[in-house]
Amino acid sequence: MMRYSHYIGVLAGCVVIASAFFSWVYIPALDVKVSGIYGELPKFGKPALMNIYVTVINFLFFLLPYVWMKRFNPFVGAVNFAWALRNFLLLSICRENICPEKYPAIYVYIIASFIVLLMTLFPSMKLKQNQ
Repeated sequence: MMRYSHYIGVLAGCVVIASAFFSWVYIPALDVKVSGIYGELPKFGKPALMNIYVTVINFLFFLLPYVWMKRFNPFVGAVNFAWALRNFLLLSICRENICPEKYPAIYVYIIASFIVLLMTLFPSMKLKQNQ
């Protein structure tokens, strides 16, 4: 698993970015679908935009062979997952007795960002050994 962790992390990051373009929740009282990028109301904004930026940084840190990048990548992955968890909680909780209908894309989004975080903990580093 450690050998392919950077490939799995990049693939999960692509899933995070792709799921941002699908509808996440439907709010029946407002008759509005909300996604990570495109919302029908401007007050929801673009909640997944930060995830896209941070996932691109994760891509660089996964693919470039510098040790400091591999060591800093878990922090970036944790920020990515924390922002995804924030989006999940803010958009899927019930407010004023109105519960949004959650679509599968929001679950894919949170699970894929967690997989990115897990793959940052298993870097494939080749360290020089002193003889």
